[in-house]
Amino acid sequence: MYVYGELNSQSMKIKKHLLYHDNGKQVSFVDTPNKSGKIKPKYLLMHYTATTSAKSTINWFQKPEAQVSAHLLIDRDGSITQFAPFNVRTWHAGRSSWGALVGLNAHSIGVELVNAGKLMKNDNVWYSPLDRKKIPASQVLYAIHKNEQHAEGWQDYTEAQLEAAMEVGALLVNEYALKDVLGHDDVSPFRKTDPGPAFPMPGFRSRIMGRNDDKRDIFKTTVKLNIREGAGTFFEKVAKPLPPGTELQVLDVDGNWSFVSVLEPVHGIMDLEGWVYSKYLEQL
Repeated sequence: MYVYGELNSQSMKIKKHLLYHDNGKQVSFVDTPNKSGKIKPKYLLMHYTATTSAKSTINWFQKPEAQVSAHLLIDRDGSITQFAPFNVRTWHAGRSSWGALVGLNAHSIGVELVNAGKLMKNDNVWYSPLDRKKIPASQVLYAIHKNEQHAEGWQDYTEAQLEAAMEVGALLVNEYALKDVLGHDDVSPFRKTDPGPAFPMPGFRSRIMGRNDDKRDIFKTTVKLNIREGAGTFFEKVAKPLPPGTELQVLDVDGNWSFVSVLEPVHGIMDLEGWVYSKYLEQL
């Protein structure tokens, strides 16, 4: 499980809209033909590839007939590939909108993470529907997508991916004064499910937008929600379920779980703390 650490804003740099490591070496750059015009990005938009291989995604982004691309690809080992400068429009959002904005390609930086996304299951074996690769059960999260009604299997993201995504995300937010981080499933909710419930969006958004330490985020529960001793359903409950609308403060994040302090007496208990599943939290 992944626990967010301190962000190191000095470890990567952006020069002329290209990404560099702290040693001054540019990250791997593979030019894509699937780009058009200049943009002034307002948002960071997160995706999963739906494939299990960085190589297949890189090859696909190089094909004009694919008509798809992104600015960055983060592999499961945390390695990063860039396909276009951050001020150039890539084709990652498709039909999309957010508020009054229509067509997020013109308003966002797209980051793809190598992840199979929603999985299929056959004879108790999980696999990727797109490339038919098997996914170990240890990498599978069984959860309900926020835009769906039934639980499915989803491939987990790796610690290295989340660390890399957080580091580069915070850098992009600072460099381009981005307003927020969104998922493809936010801007195209009826078409797309990425980055999906395995991606710890509440904590990720909080950290890369700089809302931490002295300004911790306040959330409320959206459903009756169990609160546990640890980050997982196998840990004991510390109290009766929290009622919908319970206000709480997120103190730490571990994968898809949040360690919270309940801000009001619940079931006669003061200063209640424990772990809850982050999907069922809504930021106030």
